[in-house]
Amino acid sequence: MIAFLNGILHSKNQDELIVNTGGVGYRVEISAQTFETLPDKGKEVHILIYHHITDSDQRLFGFATSKEKNLFERLITVKGIGPKLGLTILSGLPAATLMEAIVTQDTAALSRISGIGKKTAERMVLELKDKLFDESQPSVATGSMEQRSSREEAISALEALGFRKKDAENAVVQITSKEPKLSVSELVKKALTDMKR
Repeated sequence: MIAFLNGILHSKNQDELIVNTGGVGYRVEISAQTFETLPDKGKEVHILIYHHITDSDQRLFGFATSKEKNLFERLITVKGIGPKLGLTILSGLPAATLMEAIVTQDTAALSRISGIGKKTAERMVLELKDKLFDESQPSVATGSMEQRSSREEAISALEALGFRKKDAENAVVQITSKEPKLSVSELVKKALTDMKR
């Protein structure tokens, strides 16, 4: 399995790039988010890889950050969402907006993504609202692989959604002082409700 590629950016366009690594060109499919971060053609590039293998095909999906890769890996666990649609979803909404839409169960926002209908949006919410911030998985908020407490992960998630760390900490501390056993997803949802008042 290929975990990442370091090499020279041979070519790039909106949905793929070719990385020259040791004289071999690897074709990597990417999201619009990753495309925006790429250097100019001919420059060195480091890209994280999700290596998708089926009976008849092998495809490489690339990501600029571990946060985006972790979110992609959660998306493709949803029934009916394969790697290609996962990239389309990541291209359709910025990661923070996508996470917020899932946590707040905003199926209307998710349905506006090309290729996502009402049923798929509902399935995404149903299957991901509790898995999105699962502390046993690599973080979609920080990209980190280390173990985190529910409180730390909720604060990181709120920061990833664009809130200041101090505001996120205050909201999470207030909620956990009253309800200490909430999951990360529940904490984030309650904090979003409180912070948007």
